[in-house]
Amino acid sequence: MDPFTTVTGRAAPLLLANIDTDVIIRVEHLTAPDQTVLGRYAFESLRYEADGSEKAGFVLNRPDFRGAPILLAGANFGCGSSREGAVTAIQQMGIRSVIAPSFGDIFYGNCFQNGLLPIRLPENVIAELAAAPLLSVDLARQAVIAGNAVHPFEIDPRRREALLEGLDDIGLTLKQMAAIRDFQSHDRVARPWVWTPVALNGTTS
Repeated sequence: MDPFTTVTGRAAPLLLANIDTDVIIRVEHLTAPDQTVLGRYAFESLRYEADGSEKAGFVLNRPDFRGAPILLAGANFGCGSSREGAVTAIQQMGIRSVIAPSFGDIFYGNCFQNGLLPIRLPENVIAELAAAPLLSVDLARQAVIAGNAVHPFEIDPRRREALLEGLDDIGLTLKQMAAIRDFQSHDRVARPWVWTPVALNGTTS
């Protein structure tokens, strides 16, 4: 994953509550062999007319918000079914951070596994941010900055570390490889039977 440090740019206000993962990306697109085009179908029902043309009123179609790196959303964003492709589709639109009052739990966890930063802030703060011409999301400071206003946010320290370094859970584990190998070395002596190959159906495993 690309490390997340500071992202600065326009913040597109999509202040609708309960936008679920089926609205973010429909399930039929997740079976396509080419997963690099999911961004084309993100928010499809909100973004396109029946004939495939763009809806002029949809915020991410507007010239001033097209390609915005920050999305402001309503409560319970990403609710619904477990769908990691929803995070991928949002990222492929160029969005690096989503700020909302609350998130669907599974979507929230998937964000961190894929380098998208979800931030929880109160609705009144998000309304203020929607009026700002430019925002900065500073993960090192754990703050969203709009002009002279600084809004701190909470994040799990381990998840913060992973995003700053561009690591998923496997990457974080591999950082402890020296300790893992030291444990294995001592454990082979303390419990040799655990490390002895066992014959199963004539084969050794």
